[in-house]
Amino acid sequence: MKRFLLFFLGMGIFSSPLQAYKILYAEQWYKLVHLHLYQDADRAMENIRYLEEALKADFANPLNAMAKISNKTQWERYRYLFYTQVNLNLVEQHIVLAKNFDRMFAYFYNYPWKSANLKSLEQAEKVYEFAKYYWGKAKEWSAKANDSRFQFLYLPEIQFWTDQSFRIQTGDLDYEQILNKHLTRLRQVRADFEAMDKTTY
Repeated sequence: MKRFLLFFLGMGIFSSPLQAYKILYAEQWYKLVHLHLYQDADRAMENIRYLEEALKADFANPLNAMAKISNKTQWERYRYLFYTQVNLNLVEQHIVLAKNFDRMFAYFYNYPWKSANLKSLEQAEKVYEFAKYYWGKAKEWSAKANDSRFQFLYLPEIQFWTDQSFRIQTGDLDYEQILNKHLTRLRQVRADFEAMDKTTY
């Protein structure tokens, strides 16, 4: 009976072709990004890779865009908003990644691992600083997406992207401020670790 089942299972596996497709377009890469309730460094790195590929890839035909596109002006704004959103996501994923290396406090009982903690903080600092690059790019694309030519242009399927871009322009969304707060705290925690010696432990 076991042989019989294995034979038919094997037939099923080999008779049905695997459904795979090549990822060619920016939107395809973007759709691979997945957010979890608990994000670790591996998941953040995976998402960062997808987002960076989305920035490098060509767009799909406007017929296959993530919003209904009827004319060249809509197509232009769609691309600007896409790049704004991808760069924002890259900032967010770098923050997630940095937090995996960051330390919120320098507890006295962490002295035996002082060196490892200092190395970890150095890594977190680099990642926070790198996130600033993507924040700068997000602001650049947002400025283009909010040009006066697009003032009354509405793309309902990507309203969230439009809202995020508007928040950047008004200063309501400011990742530079957020990143600087993380860096200021991190540097204080590093100073606390550096000040530790055996007497504190």
